Amino acid sequence: MSSPFTLHCRSSYGAARRGEVKTSHGVFQTPVFMPVGTQATVKGVTPENLLELGAQIILANTYHLFIRPGHELIRQLGGLHKFMNWQGPILTDSGGFQIFSLKDLAKISEEGAAFKSHLDGSSLFLTPEDAIKVQEALGSDIMMSLDTCIPYPATREETVAATALTGRWARRCRTAQQQDTGQLLFGIVQGGMFADLRQQAVDELLDIGFDGYALGGLSVGEPQELMREMTEAGAAMLPADYPRYLMGVGTPEDLVESVFRGIDMFDCVMPTRNARNGMLFTSRGKLVIKNAKFRQDPKPLDENCDCYTCRNYSRSYLRHLYMAREILAMQLNTIHNLHYFVNLMADIRQAIEADRFEKFRKTFYAMRTD
Repeated sequence: MSSPFTLHCRSSYGAARRGEVKTSHGVFQTPVFMPVGTQATVKGVTPENLLELGAQIILANTYHLFIRPGHELIRQLGGLHKFMNWQGPILTDSGGFQIFSLKDLAKISEEGAAFKSHLDGSSLFLTPEDAIKVQEALGSDIMMSLDTCIPYPATREETVAATALTGRWARRCRTAQQQDTGQLLFGIVQGGMFADLRQQAVDELLDIGFDGYALGGLSVGEPQELMREMTEAGAAMLPADYPRYLMGVGTPEDLVESVFRGIDMFDCVMPTRNARNGMLFTSRGKLVIKNAKFRQDPKPLDENCDCYTCRNYSRSYLRHLYMAREILAMQLNTIHNLHYFVNLMADIRQAIEADRFEKFRKTFYAMRTD
């Protein structure tokens, strides 16, 4: 099985690496941050905004689109790319994390996940085969196998059982996949906070064979140092010639530290969600726009940022919009935060190419004042 990943260079510092992934809707450069467009939209911005700020690939959610508006409707209307007017690559997660996060509404069995819709309470059932069928109907470039996300803390016994089930589901997903769609399928490594169980999970996924490999079950409440320990261990277990994806992570610091440990792909709702809540990411750390000290501040959010928001609007105006609960506040804040995350990754790629990632990492922390 040929890999969609091409490795361009490695940093002499840590395990950071620079590459690219080829998909049906184009090539994206790694390391990369994927804005989250759960319901076929990245909240607060248009696809044109995403292109302008440099996003290469976005993420949509199988569970939510399965419930509303339905994968068959999206298929009938030409697939997800046409439906949402985004022509770049799209990754769809399988719904495993939503089943985990809605565990009070879900019941996991060997066959799949029985759950109640968070919208109307109707009974639904999602098998590994269904997860693939839905993602094929959506037409995403990268599909994820259905997994069972393991909470923190979890006993070894619970982790063994959930990890084994994820492995069996992964094999069913691979078997169910049609081979003529041009879609890639990634396997998800579970194993909780037990490195030996993660190694067993990796071995099983490699035996099945996937187009890429993701580390799941991290950033679920565990201490930061434990997450980074598991990320480093997990990345080292994965094959060097395939893309490595750390799911649902995270803060700017998490991105820098996880690239250092060998990760290629990231997604997180943090930049968009925090933007709607008035928390902005800057080169000097976090900025809470509602704070009174910004009431008469004529400066941009970040004097080192060239995004549309920073080029045109002051902190004072952005605070006014936020305090007045104007929709424009959410839009401008989101443009800035996504620009920050996307360009952080662009700067990281340049630093790896020039083999100055060590200096980049030190400067990144030295500039922060929050």
